[in-house]
Formats: sequence, structure tokens, C-alpha cells
Amino acid sequence: MTEYPNEECPVCRGMEWVHQAGIGAKRCQCYFQKQGQRLWKESGVPERYQKCCFDNFDGLKPSLVKAKQIVSAYAQAYPVIEPGMGLLLVGPCGVGKTHLAVSLLRELVLKKQVSGLFYDYRDLLQQIQDCFSDNAQSTVLEVLEPVIHTEVLVLDELGAGKTTAWVQEKITHIINARYNEKRICIFTSNYLEKTPGAGEESLTDRIGVRLRSRLYEMCRLVEIQAEDYRIHIKQAQYRTIGPSKGGRLTDTG
Repeated sequence: MTEYPNEECPVCRGMEWVHQAGIGAKRCQCYFQKQGQRLWKESGVPERYQKCCFDNFDGLKPSLVKAKQIVSAYAQAYPVIEPGMGLLLVGPCGVGKTHLAVSLLRELVLKKQVSGLFYDYRDLLQQIQDCFSDNAQSTVLEVLEPVIHTEVLVLDELGAGKTTAWVQEKITHIINARYNEKRICIFTSNYLEKTPGAGEESLTDRIGVRLRSRLYEMCRLVEIQAEDYRIHIKQAQYRTIGPSKGGRLTDTG
């Protein structure tokens, strides 16, 4: 996407309007590009994930290929999809769930000027909890307003952290409010449905039966089964890096 941070658009010369014969004035494409860039800066995507996109998603396993196809097709079709239908990406740690969720948000914000916000599940709960401290800087209403009303919400690591009745109440309030308004939610979670005899916690254990049922209704489930990328790929890359003079690291090939 072309950016014009320090110079005028060569088409409209900074006016953000162009004249089209027989139609009159219309918005220049640079106007929409600037809108998308502004919305992206306000989306709350952490620095680590700022460059995540579909093009740099490393997915060779069939499960990863299929997940990428589903999420990218969703981005292309938006908003011509079932109203309010989001995605729930579930799978083990390090398989690329957050990468795909951010890639989707990037496509919608930069190319379609959709307002969207990214929140880590634990950070959002902490922000809400901080509202009850003696030196609180924000009210619960101020924290929840953008979370509930943004067009697309990415809630990363759903079910992480300590599960309490208070946590379930707050998350249920957010999700039900967005459900009632048919606003899109994109969730990621490390918790799958419980395998009989496995003894591991499931997403239902973490967020409760009623909320898990709501998620089934409002999201398409995208289940990813693959090895932890951080262990099997990134660590292999790090092992190719060795010390050089001056204490710097060099790629040894």
C-alpha cells in the first residue's frame, strides 16, 4: 500500500479529492489509504505483530494451509458474510493463531478501512480490574466502550489466566453485547475441546459452558494442529547464528 507521509499524493496534490468527468468530485484513493493507516495505528496491535500478514505466514502443514485459506478467504469476502459471524482459532501454542488473526485485522483495516481493535485477553481483564483501584485513571465504562463497539474485535489467548466468576462475568458481558449488535469477534485460544482421558483443561473449563456455547453460535471454528513454530523452526534458525568479532552475532549459514 502506498503511503505519503512526507509528500503530497501525485494524483490529488494533497486535496484528497479528484474530478472525474461526468461524475464530479470524488474521494482520491489516498484519502482511504490514510484512513486505513490511521485506523491501523489505533488498533492496538503490539509491536511484535505489526508486520504479520498472510504473505509472511509460514504454513506448510495441511492444517496450517487450510487455516490460512479459511482466514484469508474471510478477509476477502468481508463484509459479504453472515452478519456477526466471526472466527475462533484454536490450537496448541506457537502454531500461528495470533499471526493469522492479526493478518486478518490488517487486511480489513488497511484495505477496507474497517475499525478494529486487538486485545490480549489477560491485558483486557487487567485493564478492567485496574478500574477498581483507588488511583484508577479510567472507569469500567470507558474501558469497555471501544471493546464493545469497534467493528471487529480480536481477542487473543481467550481462556488464559486465572478463571474466576468475576472473569467469566466480564467476558460474558463483552461477548453478549457484541453478539446482540452482530459485531465481529475473532478469538484465538490454546484450549481445545477436552479429549476423553487426556486430563487437560478445555476451553469450556476455562470460560464456562454458556459462554462456550455462545462462541459456537457466533464463530466458525478453525482448529489448527501443528508443531510449535517457536521450538521447531525459530530455534533451528537461532542455532545457525554464531558469535563474530566485537560480540555481534552472525549468520553462519
